[in-house]
Amino acid sequence: MAKQPHLLVEPGDLNDVALLPGDPGRVDRIAGHCDDHEVVAENREYKVVNATYEGTDLTICSTGIGSPSAAIAVEELAAVGVETFLRVGTTGALQSGIEIGDMVVATGAAKDEGTTDRYEATAVPAVPDYDALSALVDAAEANGEDVHVGPIATDDAFYAETDAYVENWEAAGLLAVEMEAAAIFSLARRKGLAAGAICTVDGNLVEGTQKGTTDAEELPEKAKNNVERAIEISLTAATSL
Repeated sequence: MAKQPHLLVEPGDLNDVALLPGDPGRVDRIAGHCDDHEVVAENREYKVVNATYEGTDLTICSTGIGSPSAAIAVEELAAVGVETFLRVGTTGALQSGIEIGDMVVATGAAKDEGTTDRYEATAVPAVPDYDALSALVDAAEANGEDVHVGPIATDDAFYAETDAYVENWEAAGLLAVEMEAAAIFSLARRKGLAAGAICTVDGNLVEGTQKGTTDAEELPEKAKNNVERAIEISLTAATSL
C-alpha cells in the first residue's frame, strides 16, 4: 500500500489505538505525559506521534478543525491499521450549570455538519463504540474526575452558531457542541472500528461565555488545567483498550 497522502504514514508505522486532538500543538502536550515518544510524520494540520504510556503503545494524531479534516485523518489512520480512535478536544456547553473546565463524554453526536452526509443518511446515528465510551467514563472515575455523559452536537460553522441553533440544541438536551465527533464516530462505525470522545468545556453558550470571550485570568480554578486533565483521562482509557 502506498504512503497515505495527507498523514504520510504507511501500514506498520502506527499503533492500534490513536488519540485525536484537533490542535497539532496538543499532540506535543499529550506526548509530554507519556514515557517516551517519537514524531512519525508532520504535514499540513496533521502531526503524528507514536508514544508509550504506562507500557501501552499508542499513536497521537491531530485532526485539524472540523469534520472534513477529521474524516481524512480517520480514513488514513484506518487504512494503515489503527483500530480505536479517542477524540480529545474542547467543547462549548449547551446546558446551564455545566462549567468551564468540566468534562463531557459523548454518547452520540447530532450531525449538524456536512461531511457525514456524503457517507450516509442523516438519520443514521453518529454514536461511539460502547467499550471506548465505557473506558473513558471508567478512566475519569479512576482519576477522581466527575464527567457529564450524554449526547452532543457536531457543527461545521463556528461563527454561525446563532441563538436559534443554541436554543434548539439546549431544548433537545444536548450537552455541548464541538466540530469533529460526528465524523469520527460515523466513519469508525462504518469501518467496524471503535471510537469515543472526551471534551473539556471551554465556554458555555447558553450562559454567554463562548470561547475567547473570557480573560484567562478570570477563569474558575477548575478550568486552569482542564486540558491536562482530559489528556490524563484519555491516556488512562487507552491503556484498557
